[in-house]
Amino acid sequence: MIDRDGFRPNVGIILIGDNGKVFWAKRIRDDGWQFPQGGINSDETPEQAMFRELHEEVGLKPDQVSILGVTPGWLRYRLPKKLQRTHSKPLCIGQKQVWYLLRLLGDEKDVNLHTTSHPEFGRWRWVNYWYPVNHVVPFKRNVYQQALKKLEPFARAHWQEMGLKAPPRPRWSRSSHSAHPVARARRRRKLQRSKPVKPGSDTQAAQQSTQKASPKPLSKPVAPKTHSGQQEKGARSASVSADNHHRQPSLKESKA
Repeated sequence: MIDRDGFRPNVGIILIGDNGKVFWAKRIRDDGWQFPQGGINSDETPEQAMFRELHEEVGLKPDQVSILGVTPGWLRYRLPKKLQRTHSKPLCIGQKQVWYLLRLLGDEKDVNLHTTSHPEFGRWRWVNYWYPVNHVVPFKRNVYQQALKKLEPFARAHWQEMGLKAPPRPRWSRSSHSAHPVARARRRRKLQRSKPVKPGSDTQAAQQSTQKASPKPLSKPVAPKTHSGQQEKGARSASVSADNHHRQPSLKESKA
């Protein structure tokens, strides 16, 4: 089920233990690590899809977890072009997700990655709450940081209930803007390009320095005088001399 914009409805699962850390699993088909996630079928609600995926990928049943929080609305990410199945119609360009924060009620021994004949994960471990943002594949980083940031208040309530110290927030999570360091750097460069240059600023000085250092265009070359022109000038000079010679009388004629 793909919407008209090319995004497939999906659920993401963040499972938190009584140790305050979150479930982090390695995909069985490659070296990537991620949270459990999966598509929503047309006859399912997001919550129904979440419990189905939880059992298929992690081996847990609804009575072994409790829902601590859910993200409002959809969080989207785009697939890289090389991962898009261009031969499929309609084309899926990415996922739109609802994220759930679940508390593990049972023992971690209840986790079973092989409940189906085609398991998604090969192994798993507990990690710090913010750890996944910098260790998931790059095209999912933005949606991971959004999900973790939106669900953090529920996680904090859990840490407080368990008497645990909340892990320090990353610098990007303290900003009102949801921005991973890479995304923040891109936005900063974009703003610098669009920002007008103020008189007397370092940017203007750098531009003027660049302009001064630029080589000046060559002046228009002067065409050399041709031989025929020199002959013409010589002929005019000779004509003037001849006229002067005829106008001045000889010394003998003036005396007479």
